[in-house]
Amino acid sequence: MENIFDTIFTTDSSGNLTMTVATFFIMAGAALASGIIFAWIMSFRVRSNKRFFIVNAILPVLIACIIGFVNGNIGVGVAVGGAFALIRFRSAQSTADELASVLITMAGGVAFGTGYVAYGVLIMVGVGLLYFGISMLPIWKHKSFAEEKLLKITIPESLDYSEVFNETFSHYLKENELVGVKTTNMGSMFKLSFRIKMKNPKEEKELIDELRTMNGNLEISLLPYVEANNTL
Repeated sequence: MENIFDTIFTTDSSGNLTMTVATFFIMAGAALASGIIFAWIMSFRVRSNKRFFIVNAILPVLIACIIGFVNGNIGVGVAVGGAFALIRFRSAQSTADELASVLITMAGGVAFGTGYVAYGVLIMVGVGLLYFGISMLPIWKHKSFAEEKLLKITIPESLDYSEVFNETFSHYLKENELVGVKTTNMGSMFKLSFRIKMKNPKEEKELIDELRTMNGNLEISLLPYVEANNTL
């Protein structure tokens, strides 16, 4: 039974792992199959598009090929490192789920790339199921967290935001904390972010209506605080 978890590659006289045509296709096939299964599992957790599903499916194969071909070859390793250094990632900011998904596929790819097919399958499928299972548990859904909201208010630069909302906040909110200030529109406006807790959640509309009269009817948004901060 232990042989299942041994590398399928052979070792040369220098101690480096070497691939044959047969072991390459076994490794690549197992990596692709595990990647597709993992991408399907994560599709129930990561709300992303079809392209992200495809990337999750083929990334283990790509990582495995890189690890397999670079093994023991310093020149190729430097060349691959230089190629990756030239890549500029222009994608939008990823969520924690997307980042974890990419890291798991990379870990599986490293296992496949060194010939440990059984370990690669275990990482991709086993950790994927474990991640999905843990994410379904009612962890962090505490009442105090559910009450927290992220209030974003856009105001003109002429408005002093340090005290202008104090009276309104004291009337509607149990807690409020200024967590961010950002200039926008060439510095003519400020975007303020507050972590708040409502005294009465049913009064959200009244709060927003009153704030609109104070900020000149500029943009206001109210979001669940945990979900709004679920990006890295």
